[in-house]
Amino acid sequence: MMKFIVRLHAEITVKSKSLRKRHGSVLSSNIRNLIKQHTDQVAVRWLWDKIEVEIPADEQLAGKVRDVLVCIPGISHIEEVIETDFTDFEGALQFVIDNMGPALTHKSFAVRVKRRGKHEFSSQDLAVYIGGGIRARVEGATVKLVQPQETVQLWLENDTLSLLVRRLPGLGGYPLPTQETALSLISGGFDSAVASYQFIRRGARTHFCFFNLGGAAAHEAAVREVAYYVWKKYSSTHPVKFVSVDFSGVVEAILNQNEPGVMGVLLKRSMLRAAALVADRVNAQALVTGEALGQVSSQTLSNLQIIDEVTHKLVLRPLITMDKQDIVNIARDIGVEEMAASIPEYCGVISNKPTVKAKQQVVLAAEAGITDEMIEEAVMAAPVKDIREVHAQPTAYMPPIYTQEQELPTGTVVIDIRSPEEEDEAPLSLASTEVVHIPFFKLANKMQTMDTSKPYALYCQQGVMSRLQAIALKEQGVAHLALYEPKD
Repeated sequence: MMKFIVRLHAEITVKSKSLRKRHGSVLSSNIRNLIKQHTDQVAVRWLWDKIEVEIPADEQLAGKVRDVLVCIPGISHIEEVIETDFTDFEGALQFVIDNMGPALTHKSFAVRVKRRGKHEFSSQDLAVYIGGGIRARVEGATVKLVQPQETVQLWLENDTLSLLVRRLPGLGGYPLPTQETALSLISGGFDSAVASYQFIRRGARTHFCFFNLGGAAAHEAAVREVAYYVWKKYSSTHPVKFVSVDFSGVVEAILNQNEPGVMGVLLKRSMLRAAALVADRVNAQALVTGEALGQVSSQTLSNLQIIDEVTHKLVLRPLITMDKQDIVNIARDIGVEEMAASIPEYCGVISNKPTVKAKQQVVLAAEAGITDEMIEEAVMAAPVKDIREVHAQPTAYMPPIYTQEQELPTGTVVIDIRSPEEEDEAPLSLASTEVVHIPFFKLANKMQTMDTSKPYALYCQQGVMSRLQAIALKEQGVAHLALYEPKD
């Protein structure tokens, strides 16, 4: 048999006896349920200060178990050990050399022994004997008690001797679901994916809510992939919900009001209004966002205060003080960097000269057209699905990109899909190519009356909205699409 010793996160070990027992019991159950997906021959024992996991001696299975354990919230670290019956000092020394001798060759080392039970010797006596034996029998091995290259870690418990062969870091945090339930507003990008992960590792069952601003099914599919990945890898012991809210009508209302500087604030307020209703549907106690202070105009303290006024729900922002690069680094560590990098986040692209300090009276006046009925209608139309049911491969479609006018195929019509304010401020004019202006929120309906046999190239300032609209139009059956993204 192979044994793993699971050490609880330090914050669990300082809790009251009853809470520690509850956390240990929940964590043991989570470990058992996940490993049973790979083998029925598993023993999980909760021993107050540790959890022991035993599986058959099979390296392929051990690799799968390692991958499982390092992704379970509530674990400080995992110690993989091998065991033998303890008879005497010489037998213990030979056991260490047989299993660690090659790793100690020409290395400095130290021997650490922890002992429990009645013995006629001390832990130090055993450590000194084994250390001396290694130095005498392993070529080039030298004792170094401070910062050695290798450490021989032994546990002697009554008549059983255990040797540490591998130590793996855990996630920390608390076991799922020892905390209350949260709803994460996920866009599929770095920030929302990392924020969701942070709440999962703190022991909160985390549902996902996606606001589809452009109506593209492929965009939603890509976001589902990110949500499914985070759930599957870090919280699959407990099922969660995925809710996709069609927000295209709300976006159109925001773009049609007369205060362009507060569009980002209006969008975030609308999302929180809707998310609070979704949270009630899935029985979540808090909303989670990936906002970081000052990252974009809507994330200043003044604007966040205005945004939060619309909901009675607690809004939690685990990334609020983090730098963007630190967020990206975490995304890389948890395995979502490549997926998140391929998904555009375009909450910010609907703002024109956004304000960093929105006035409440201006916001309220601009928000008059975004009624409670509009928000409720969008939420009630949104299906609440099990995350396991919505898992699907995202569409790989990406139209060709042209960076110069002369590259465009003959007869191409360039459609400028920016907002009217953006188009007025910097009109797009091409020498020999027809340009028409259709704001993105009207594009889908307008294309139904246009000649779809012609080649079209979509243009927007950032190149984000044009990509999403191209995906949406492709799904509508528009065949000849491209993107026009001129170089600066």
